[in-house]
Amino acid sequence: MSDAVRLIEIKEEIHADNQRLAQGLRCQLEEKKTFLLNVMSSPGAGKTRTILKTIDALRDRFRFGVLEADIDSMVDAELIAARGISAVQLRTGGFCHLDAAMVAKGLDALDLDALDVVFIENVGNLVCPAEFDTGAVKNAMILSVPEGDDKPLKYPLMFTVSDVLLVNKIDYLPFSDFNLEAMRERVLRLNPHIEIFEISAKTGQGVEQWAAWLSREASSFIGSASRSSRPRIGKFLDTSRC
Repeated sequence: MSDAVRLIEIKEEIHADNQRLAQGLRCQLEEKKTFLLNVMSSPGAGKTRTILKTIDALRDRFRFGVLEADIDSMVDAELIAARGISAVQLRTGGFCHLDAAMVAKGLDALDLDALDVVFIENVGNLVCPAEFDTGAVKNAMILSVPEGDDKPLKYPLMFTVSDVLLVNKIDYLPFSDFNLEAMRERVLRLNPHIEIFEISAKTGQGVEQWAAWLSREASSFIGSASRSSRPRIGKFLDTSRC
């Protein structure tokens, strides 16, 4: 490269800035004792229905909120709100993912003192959301049976950054050539520490086991220190404290 040409790696700078914001967000979530779960999947994998089934299973233990992300529309947020759940719609206007700054704005619109667990329903996409840290405490991804068992081979980063994998629509297995064993082997090769649950958000099969895992994780996080009375997150995203 010529000495007269200066190279600036824009992507690296963007990710570094986002990582600092995400860490600051996690710091404040810890102070507020609000468990933030980032849920990722391709479009149509069943994110909204899975979130609703999970909330139904744990509603007597936790107070829930949801951040809904879509390029356009408010359909899912309206569905969540109709069930009496605090919901904020994040309309990305073309962006195929959420980042920490977007999530901070969404959290600022929620009363976190009245919530224990907040779901992020990220934009439906198996590529971009895996690259951007949202500041969530844990990452979950949903792979639906109709998508096929080869997705870990095609989108390895998504499976690598996720703490838990929900294999949804297992009621469809009898009509599919989806190979659960092959899928498990591929996923565990990428991420040996990932938790895998087979569920059907439609019938409720397996949801109890998944909900029990989430309950343990959220309870551990919430119970690790006393709740802070600090003001809302988006207005006080100060990464220097972390």
